[in-house]
Amino acid sequence: MEPLASKIRPKSLDEFIGQEHLVGKGDPAKAVSKGPLRVAIEEKHLFSFLLWGPPGVGKTTLARMYASAINAEYFELSAVSAGKEDIRKIIEGSGDLFGPKILFLDEIHRFNKAQQDYLLPAVESGQLYLIGATTENPSFEVIPALLSRCRVFVLEEIPEGNMRKIIERTGYKMDSEAMDWLVSMSGGDARQAIAMVENTVKLYGELTLEHFKQTLQSKFLRYDKKGDEHYNTISAFIKSMRASQPDAALYYLARMIESGEDPKFIARRMVIFASEDVGMADSNALIVANAVFRAVETIGYPEAGINMSHGVVYLAKAPKSRAVNDAYLEAMDDARTYGNLPIPLKIRNAPTKLMKDLGYGAGYEKYTKEELLPEELSGRRYWEGS
Repeated sequence: MEPLASKIRPKSLDEFIGQEHLVGKGDPAKAVSKGPLRVAIEEKHLFSFLLWGPPGVGKTTLARMYASAINAEYFELSAVSAGKEDIRKIIEGSGDLFGPKILFLDEIHRFNKAQQDYLLPAVESGQLYLIGATTENPSFEVIPALLSRCRVFVLEEIPEGNMRKIIERTGYKMDSEAMDWLVSMSGGDARQAIAMVENTVKLYGELTLEHFKQTLQSKFLRYDKKGDEHYNTISAFIKSMRASQPDAALYYLARMIESGEDPKFIARRMVIFASEDVGMADSNALIVANAVFRAVETIGYPEAGINMSHGVVYLAKAPKSRAVNDAYLEAMDDARTYGNLPIPLKIRNAPTKLMKDLGYGAGYEKYTKEELLPEELSGRRYWEGS
């Protein structure tokens, strides 16, 4: 049985709803240009690119449209389950076509550095053109060498008006109350809205608000990465470590792992927590948290759960101090309030004779006890130990 999302998936740009900044038709009369992805598809421009955006906004659909327009040999892999061997088979395989090879790699942020390094030579040489899809910032998740060879297109959450059009495309009827609830619940994720329609029809045969709410009890839908449960769980996780309760923190960690949360998202929050909530009370916390993040990058699930548990217990049991965080926020507030205050001459860089003649660097001593803040902030103290 073909899934509903597949049945109603648009086959052409004219059927595609949303992402006007990328695939809009443009309007010469208003000096509005066509979207860059529309131009690439219509003109058959061949290049590698990344599609960065939240779940269910059309990344896979646009990748398929592009590959179809290019008339390329098209491969789809998920970085969650694929590895070097899968990439090697695609690169070395002769295939049925003599045209270019395009690989659509979903969740490319799940590929570790070694896997991305393996992919790089084929992209550099043109053996393979890459379309990577990611919900995470590629600046942090894609190695610089690969990122520099790809254009990045940013997709946006689907607004309410477009979401209604997509839901209407399913062909199923519902009243305005049920429609309003479904649009709100979807959080801009068309895949989730369509899955909700499909699952509710299978369970109850009709679409009402009450039936939708009953269907929402499924585990998958409750832990949507853009939904309330996602934020509730990470909040509970952080607050449990802050309260020095390792048992509660481990439980919420386990819930996130079981629900398929990106381990790097969890580890990244642990690194932030180490400075924000532990800080100078135990500077080793930041070292431990960074080690956990590195372990997650190199090992991945399921074993990375052990590394994260190690870090969670350490952070939960560590003494807490928000003094560094508070000092940083106070300094940021002054930086925004006062703008570019003149830096004292004695600590300005003096690479030229003219600058030295103007007094730049004059009187500077390495271990001076003199005030080095701008004059307007003289005497200001951000750090309690100053």
